[in-house]
Amino acid sequence: MRWTRRAAVALTAATAVASALAAGVVLAQVAPAAAVPPVPVTPAAPIRLALIEGLSGPLGNGGEAVFRNLIWATERVNARGGVKLPGGARRLEIVRFDSKGSVEESLSMLRAATDQGIPVVLQGNSSAVASALIGALDKHNTREPDRRALFLNYAAVDPALTGAQCSFWHFRFDAHTDMRLAALVEVIAQDRNLKRLYLIGQDYSFGQHLREQARAMLAQRRPDLQIVGDELHPLGRVKDFLPYATKIRASGAQAVLTGNWGNDLTLLIKAAKDIGLDARFYTFYGNALGVPGVLGEAGVDRVLAVAEWHPNVGTVDSERFYATFRQRFPKPEHDYLHARMQLMVEMLAAAMEKAGSTDPKAVALALEGLRLDGRPLGVAHQGWMRPSDHQLQQPLYVSVMRRAGEAGTAHDNEGSGYGFRTLRFLDAAQAEQPSSCRMKRPY
Repeated sequence: MRWTRRAAVALTAATAVASALAAGVVLAQVAPAAAVPPVPVTPAAPIRLALIEGLSGPLGNGGEAVFRNLIWATERVNARGGVKLPGGARRLEIVRFDSKGSVEESLSMLRAATDQGIPVVLQGNSSAVASALIGALDKHNTREPDRRALFLNYAAVDPALTGAQCSFWHFRFDAHTDMRLAALVEVIAQDRNLKRLYLIGQDYSFGQHLREQARAMLAQRRPDLQIVGDELHPLGRVKDFLPYATKIRASGAQAVLTGNWGNDLTLLIKAAKDIGLDARFYTFYGNALGVPGVLGEAGVDRVLAVAEWHPNVGTVDSERFYATFRQRFPKPEHDYLHARMQLMVEMLAAAMEKAGSTDPKAVALALEGLRLDGRPLGVAHQGWMRPSDHQLQQPLYVSVMRRAGEAGTAHDNEGSGYGFRTLRFLDAAQAEQPSSCRMKRPY
């Protein structure tokens, strides 16, 4: 029998259909080949980052401000294609876990994050929480090596976290207490008119260390300076700081040194303003979240702050960086930007790309010793991750509150009409402090 080519093709197709039907396969009506739509490519799963922070309660405003910073940082990485890995680029995604500012709730949120296999944890507002997370994560990573996680810390500044408690899995991107304090003491030491100083802080690990270290540094640099008060108060629970401000005034203090943050700082300085306390405030966070607006004219030349960056640094890179953030968050009350948080996300992305992986151990090894100049990426900051203790080395600025529009104060804070002008700049080498870390490595 002669077979035509058309008949052979038809028989082949019929045989294929019959075979499929015999196997129980349901066949859809087949369109001509030219009309078959392309199979959509499934996008790569995002790299999830767990933000464990107090997003409600008395210090929730600070947590939400952190969230805005981190969202902007991840958006900027994602806008240029995400994290480029061998299997394809992947975007970053923030997953919120509300710890309500509680250590116990933070540990619960850590378990929830690791149960979901999230490889990176972010936290910072409270050294007590950070300490608990480090201990819990060390145990978790030992017990469950297939579900390890890294802890990136953007604000918990107790030196013990990268000192006595230092962990391979923990990296700090903020300048710790001793680094910030040394910068403030440099300015205090130059003020020879200052004779009487009051110490006040929050009663937990950070505040307790600051109190002790302040006394030690001041005794070295200003042995003539009289400390006329030394007090700790409960963290986040004081609603009325008037009794504290009254004691400060009664002591005859010319200046106050405090590490207070969040509402504990805002309410303290507001109480000082309300009773007309004529004193300078040397602060870690006096340029942040509501303080300039509360102080107004009373803060001019009286409130000093120390940070890795501020909006009036004045360089071309800084101006561009700040302008871009204000475009993203135009509301004045959202004016709370930290260059270190942007650099943290950029360094994480760079470490993942260097490691070619999101595996926490590989990323940790890539982060160690990493130097990143964020300026080409639109971040007005640069840093080096010291391998010995995982403490970021970075420049610091001491600044003083001034009226916006005056020399050196082009930008205000939160639409208050008041901003900060640089008094003292310390490069990374000047800001560096020795480490006591004896790190145990997982290999």
